[in-house]
Amino acid sequence: MADAHDHPHTHPHDDADQGHAHSHDDGHGHGHDHGHGFGHHHAHAPSSYGTAFAVGITLNLVYVAAEATWGVLSHALALLADAGHNLSDVLALAAAWLAQRLSQRAPSADFTYGLRRSSILAALANAIVLLLVTGGIVWEAILRLTAPPPVAGGTIMAVAGIGILVNGFTALLFAGGSRDDLNVRGAFLHMAADALMSLAVVIAGGVILYTGWLRVDPVISLVVSAAIVAGTWSLLRDSLDMALDRVPRRIDRQGVEAYLRGLPGVTDLHDLHIWPISTTETALTVHLVRTVCPTDAPSADDTLLCDATEALRTRFWIGHPTFQIETQSDAARCILADAHTV
Repeated sequence: MADAHDHPHTHPHDDADQGHAHSHDDGHGHGHDHGHGFGHHHAHAPSSYGTAFAVGITLNLVYVAAEATWGVLSHALALLADAGHNLSDVLALAAAWLAQRLSQRAPSADFTYGLRRSSILAALANAIVLLLVTGGIVWEAILRLTAPPPVAGGTIMAVAGIGILVNGFTALLFAGGSRDDLNVRGAFLHMAADALMSLAVVIAGGVILYTGWLRVDPVISLVVSAAIVAGTWSLLRDSLDMALDRVPRRIDRQGVEAYLRGLPGVTDLHDLHIWPISTTETALTVHLVRTVCPTDAPSADDTLLCDATEALRTRFWIGHPTFQIETQSDAARCILADAHTV
């Protein structure tokens, strides 16, 4: 297994990378070669968001407690409902943080890739929960269009204004990694959606205070909900793709195959698989067919595998490659040579 972080771009300040390969025979004439690339990214490493999660959860818990207390004292059902909604976001942040911590656990005999996939599951869960919560807001807004209840504009504006600050600040904590890490993107979208909804409440409260038009509240809620669904849809699509082992969108599969086919001495390849093992790391396995048997020129294979490992990491952001070297006769007998066989 390679311990490298995959990112959609490389940085000149990455640590020095080491590449090496191991080869062993499986008893059937096939050599299995594992390329290992080690690289550490400093700007968006998953561990750098531990503080962001802690701060975000703490701020939102305090806000939920204050909002619920204010709602009870003022008998404002809307504030109590919003407090419940914000509590679900705290739970979503906690789930994303837990997944991030689990994804950093070392591999074990039972979980040979560790628990890296937990970050994919957390991103998928965040997308589903966010869409469900937004669906509830849409339903409530539709009901209010027909029979808008009286709204305490000033009180709700004040509480929602605090919500903009809390949720907006929390969203900013995750903005830097929202492009590189799907799990972080889920946390960012949750907080950004809440900030938008709070802004909508402030605007609606102001319009109600000055015009008395109660239907502006559900109208603005529907507009903001549409924006949230549009932003969340890509999170749902990408996290579902990752859960189903789709080739990550940032990776050019045809480019990877063309590069591998162009390696010195490689005449063919088959059983090429590329899949995400976390929201930031990608693995690859492939059978490379060579004209020279590995035992005849082991040093040439070592150089080939080291070069291929480094190129896959730096050019294609694949940090966990595994190569199986085969001769022409091996490939003819390989049961995985058929493109339709998995």
